[in-house]
Amino acid sequence: MRTGRRLPEDFFGRSPVEIAPELLGCVLMYEPRDGVRLTGRIVEVEAYVGDGTDPSAHCHSGPTPRNRSLFGPPGRLYTYLSYGIHTCVNIVCQPEGIGAGILLRAVEPLEGEGWMRGQRGLDADAARQRIASGPGRLAEAFAIGLEHDGLAFDGHRLAIHRPATGSRSMRVIAGPRIGIRRARDLPYRFHLADDPFVSGPRTGRRGVERVLERSR
Repeated sequence: MRTGRRLPEDFFGRSPVEIAPELLGCVLMYEPRDGVRLTGRIVEVEAYVGDGTDPSAHCHSGPTPRNRSLFGPPGRLYTYLSYGIHTCVNIVCQPEGIGAGILLRAVEPLEGEGWMRGQRGLDADAARQRIASGPGRLAEAFAIGLEHDGLAFDGHRLAIHRPATGSRSMRVIAGPRIGIRRARDLPYRFHLADDPFVSGPRTGRRGVERVLERSR
């Protein structure tokens, strides 16, 4: 599988709203055990900001034992249990000490699809969209749990790579986030337009459509 270069550590030391759309089309890579390599193309993310303007962010009220990973250093995982059922996987960003994260909502499986199906308990004929479309499904498919909180994108077990050089431009939709009660209208959900692996509506309510160039 062809990909571009691995995202360096300093890539993550910026605002989540800036980073989130740049992650679309990039490839998430994880090795849960020796000999097992899982990859997926990121198609949907949500940004959560810790500057006091986003009450839905887990870091909004400051650091706690539960959310301490969100305060850095950047380029690590923040994992938590949603509604006591599903693990959610987030990427920590911003300079260290400033809480912020990006929720990985959906990927298109690329490598290790059979292993992911096994993790999800899916038959071979189940639709591919059921594997990792949705934050809980994504975490289960990649075997990422609460014990991986703080795991670094160090290029060994865990990494994100840019799209392959020469990849075509992609249309990105920015719109309101899903499944939250506070700050619902902030346009911090980003997804690839018309992509079948996106987990929720493929057009944002009052969404803003824009183009990201992926020619590098």
